[in-house]
Amino acid sequence: MKPWLKILIGLVLGVITGLILNREIELLSLVGKAFIDLLKMVVGLIVFSSLVTGMCHINDPRKLGRIGARTLIFYVLSTLVAIGFGLLLVYLVQPGKELNIAIPLGATNNETLNLIDFIFSIVPSNPFASFSEGNILQIIVFAIFFSFAITLSKEKGKVILKFIESISEVMASLTHVVMRFAPYGVFALIATAIGVIGSKLILPLLWAVLCIFIACFLQVFIVFTLSLRLMAKMKIAPFFKGMKDAIVVAFTTSSSSATLPVSLSCARDHLGLSSDISGFVLSLGSTINMNGTAIGQAVLSIFIAQAYGIEVTAVKVLILSVTTLISAIGTAGIPGSGLVMLSIVLSGMGLPLEGIALVAGIDRLRDMSGTVVNILGDAVAAVYVSKKENQIDEKKYYSATWID
Repeated sequence: MKPWLKILIGLVLGVITGLILNREIELLSLVGKAFIDLLKMVVGLIVFSSLVTGMCHINDPRKLGRIGARTLIFYVLSTLVAIGFGLLLVYLVQPGKELNIAIPLGATNNETLNLIDFIFSIVPSNPFASFSEGNILQIIVFAIFFSFAITLSKEKGKVILKFIESISEVMASLTHVVMRFAPYGVFALIATAIGVIGSKLILPLLWAVLCIFIACFLQVFIVFTLSLRLMAKMKIAPFFKGMKDAIVVAFTTSSSSATLPVSLSCARDHLGLSSDISGFVLSLGSTINMNGTAIGQAVLSIFIAQAYGIEVTAVKVLILSVTTLISAIGTAGIPGSGLVMLSIVLSGMGLPLEGIALVAGIDRLRDMSGTVVNILGDAVAAVYVSKKENQIDEKKYYSATWID
């Protein structure tokens, strides 16, 4: 049986189990957490080895700068469009308007978001601590400097590069071992999520979820498809066929970082992308390109403002857009981190942080749809950059099928 089919079976059985139990089972919760921990275990070294290998294989500094610039511009613009879709839907539907919740005494926070501290916090003082703490942004910064150092070392640096290439291969093998547990981990994660949420979702929250789902749909089937067709000049259907395994893993684990190994495999084996470019673009995107997360944060921020009856001025909308972009960049690609980073957006807008409790119950649903958008955005960027650099095997791209 195909691995992706096993995962889908685990998903269906998890939904059924969660509905029957209608509560959280501690054992299932622990099994789900253990699976996520296994995935997180391999992420740090995968990001580091993929980035270093990819950057060092791009020997031309101008080519590296060109690839980096194209990647970053695509990520920023697509995230801003995603925020726009989220705001459009939540203002049209206004899911929290009728809640009329009293603002907690002294809860409104008008402190200015300290972006300077955030920017400098990504510079690692101790790279080993960055790995132990799972700080992916610091790992990326260290990998970039390390890559330049290897390139400057020339012949002597090749020894280290070969070692890191070996690490990359070993981590890929380890990922395949970990993914054997995916059906069981997915079953436990979904059963736990459904058991907690059950039928308790009230109508306003359902409308908020619907806003997020529709915005995600628009992002995928307007922005991403147009990018593939007009910018990369590639057909659309083979892309989704080639990424099907990553889509299933992203939807069920709600983790961009956990899905990264599968995304890399899909990009290389099904879409025919260059290993160097896909390793660079996807590894970078798994941390700083969060289109789906940005949609969720935009919708939930306005939902919370509507629930408390707080007016959101044009200036606050601008603040929301900027802080959502920054917090999406800083969001770790693991389940639940988007909810934590939502506090940055609420703080920047002067909204009650207590509002997070209102949306905690739907965070898993937001994560599931948002993560799919996140990983697809990374892959679209990789296809676009690979096509521009003539490093895509179009025969392999167009041979992608639904049953591989």
